[in-house]
Amino acid sequence: MGRVKAYLPFRNGTFLSVLADTFSPFCHPVLAVFGYDGENLASQAPAQVLTTINTDYQFGMLTSLQAGLRALPTIDRVLFTLVDHPAVSPETLHALLASDAAIAIPRVNGKRGHPVLINAEIARQFLQEPIFAKVRDTIDRNAALIRYIDVEDTSIHDDIDDPALYQALLAREAALREVQQ
Repeated sequence: MGRVKAYLPFRNGTFLSVLADTFSPFCHPVLAVFGYDGENLASQAPAQVLTTINTDYQFGMLTSLQAGLRALPTIDRVLFTLVDHPAVSPETLHALLASDAAIAIPRVNGKRGHPVLINAEIARQFLQEPIFAKVRDTIDRNAALIRYIDVEDTSIHDDIDDPALYQALLAREAALREVQQ
């Protein structure tokens, strides 16, 4: 992307602040994990966001999930997402949290996305994975426990990794605002 995704302008805030506002009514605490330049970036986080630093970020996404899980005071269920999925709807979160599955994953047109809901047992399995493993390893190993939650929220597939995708997201948001007016 060339810029820190968490602080890209979005709606009336940033990717991180919009996600925090979306998750706050459903999740306590809302936690953000920072890797590269973590201390500096964490210091800029919105006040309602608990932060932690992943010193092993260079090994991949699993290490960020592990750092986040370790930072939580207790674990019953955990709803996690990537910061580059900022437009997820509250309705999607509500639908996921209504599930009692060990793993609940939203799905649109047969394609799964983010955020993902896991229970305490799955969280423990993530914590036991070696740092070079992938998040998908634990999810796939527990495939029989997954409940797919069909939603109409195509933003579960957002993956804003480059400037063109960011501009497409902003254009989609502008079009939605026009329709709503």
